[in-house]
Amino acid sequence: MNAQHGHSTNSRLALTLRAFKYRNYRLFFGGQCISLIGTWMQTVALSWLVYRLTGSPLLLGVTGFASQAPSLFLVPFTGVAADRFDRRRILIVTQTLSMLQAFALAALVLAGSPQVWQIIALASVLGVVNAFDIPARQAFVSEMVEKREDLSNAIALNSSMFNSARLIGPSIAGVCIAAFGEGVCFLLNAFSYIAVIAALLAMRMPAAKGGAAAKKSGGGFAEGLAYVFGFPPIKYVVLMLALGSLLGMPYAVLMPAYVREILHGGPRTLGFMMACSGAGALLGALRLAGRRHPAGLERGIPLFTGIFGFGLLAFSFSSVIAFSAVFIAAASFGMISFMASANTVVQTLVEDDKRGRVMAIYSVAFMGMAPFGSLLAGWAATHIGVAHTIALSGVFVLAGTALFLLRMKEITAHAAPVYSRMGLREITAEDLKEASEAGRTL
Repeated sequence: MNAQHGHSTNSRLALTLRAFKYRNYRLFFGGQCISLIGTWMQTVALSWLVYRLTGSPLLLGVTGFASQAPSLFLVPFTGVAADRFDRRRILIVTQTLSMLQAFALAALVLAGSPQVWQIIALASVLGVVNAFDIPARQAFVSEMVEKREDLSNAIALNSSMFNSARLIGPSIAGVCIAAFGEGVCFLLNAFSYIAVIAALLAMRMPAAKGGAAAKKSGGGFAEGLAYVFGFPPIKYVVLMLALGSLLGMPYAVLMPAYVREILHGGPRTLGFMMACSGAGALLGALRLAGRRHPAGLERGIPLFTGIFGFGLLAFSFSSVIAFSAVFIAAASFGMISFMASANTVVQTLVEDDKRGRVMAIYSVAFMGMAPFGSLLAGWAATHIGVAHTIALSGVFVLAGTALFLLRMKEITAHAAPVYSRMGLREITAEDLKEASEAGRTL
């Protein structure tokens, strides 16, 4: 009995970690683990610095806008670049520039009295770098993982890594800010980029990779846009992601104001709340990592977005740290489960020669809408308060969930046959029959 239990545990662990059999993915994962802890330290320190200097939720929103808006405005170029040029080289350049931005931010803060406009300007520089980094990094996963059935596992493990860093980074940042100030967090983040740059340089990539297919096709951004909005599974997933980013995710921008005004806490409380948020998100990502195949994953999206919306609503009504921690963990569980599912569905169904452009549009939905949400949330919090703003975010996410559910038959009708053609045998006959029947009603 114990032997059987041990074998079952080992099998489940092997299933959860199966993307690690690829050397390039192991290198990438290890480098990113270190770098992302630094990134989360900088994120928390930056928001706390802006709020400490200004006391303004609106300027928190402006800072968020400056760091994320370039993903929207540069999308006609970033996706095409990810399809036409070597993605590993793009990442080496973007990670190096991100390191230099962190050093500049550290120097600015450690040297004396930073001005808010200087901080916002540096945040916008990082936004431009990230606009090229995100679609290239998302599309690069498919080059590190050779088998399509392992792609969903790699994406889920990436989410686990991201949220492990989200758990660790803010906790370190809270202590570090209280003991040494924000500048040290920026400096540590700058050094953390060395790990991921070294990992990228150590990779051995097959000669055929790096966007070669897209070079031959020569398609532009308009072709990628037409593809996204002509294929219902990707279209509705991207639209739901855009809504969640615009009206749901900005709660994170308001976290310093929520901690100070409602929980009456300081930087350590902020670090604790961000760590709880990261813990919930990590559980969501690990749950998806143990899934055997991506087929049918889109049908779980309404459940995850529902948890996200209800978690935000409950969080907005809480003024007790323990309850707030539980509610924000639940909201983050739903949010990351949804976003990892959305990423997996899109990356699994997309045609390879359009991957970079589609992931650029994905990043617009994920990152490009968030700056407008940050501005909107900052404005709303100034007029109706932080708690009411977060409550409205929850309501809007739930409304989007209802609309997504209305399109579920159409999504299944187009997705199931694609999964079947890809050889994902776990798609059942009932799935295909349901998809066929739904297709005849469209």
